[in-house]
Amino acid sequence: MRSLLLFTLFSYDFTIQGFAFLLLVGLLVGMAKTGVHGAGMMAVPLLAAVFGGHASAGLMLPMLVMADVMGVVYYHRHASWKYLRRLFPWAAAGVLLGTVFGNYVDDETFRIVMGIIIAVSIAIMIWLERGHKQDIPDSRLFGWVSGVAAGFTSMVGNLAGSVMAVYLLSMRLPKNVYIGTTAWFFMVVNWFKVPFHVFSWHTITLNSFLLDLLVLPAIGIGAWLGIIIVRQIPERVYRWFVIVMTLVAAMFMLF
Repeated sequence: MRSLLLFTLFSYDFTIQGFAFLLLVGLLVGMAKTGVHGAGMMAVPLLAAVFGGHASAGLMLPMLVMADVMGVVYYHRHASWKYLRRLFPWAAAGVLLGTVFGNYVDDETFRIVMGIIIAVSIAIMIWLERGHKQDIPDSRLFGWVSGVAAGFTSMVGNLAGSVMAVYLLSMRLPKNVYIGTTAWFFMVVNWFKVPFHVFSWHTITLNSFLLDLLVLPAIGIGAWLGIIIVRQIPERVYRWFVIVMTLVAAMFMLF
């Protein structure tokens, strides 16, 4: 006996559970873009479970673009352009590398590569919090490496949040400046990625975009919830909140 109803939306077949996952992904993406770090990383494996790794990357990107706008609208005044100007050119190079890399790897290889990157990012974040900030100076080289890594991981898996957390936490940015800077960074990078998904990977189509628009209300609710949650977190606690959420999201993705 079939317990879950099957139906079709914009050429995609869904069960009730699969459609609920899609709405949950939208909610998590909205929360991530307004400061609940790690929520977006949790959304990636949920979407991949329904659509597969490659197709889910194209479905996720328009959701991220819509949520990025919401995050920028609310936090745009808090961004630190000093760091953004350092990151953008190298993030573009990382996106180009990710575009090439993504054409030659399967989902399992992708999972392993991303798992390693996230694990290393978490280790560096904890190391920095234990008083080793002086060992990674505010240098251009660190910004260049972080930019390439963020662009690459964003392109191949929409999972650059951990890389950006390492870089911006090491700069000791206040909570709102951290959120505002990441909001601007990802809005610019995600818009830059769209043509590669459309013309190189062919993962964004009219049907996938229409399906993403259907999720827009869930994204909006998630963005609102994210603002409320972040308001309740004290400045001194937020840094560890980012680290813990990244760790939880990494475990969720890998296992």
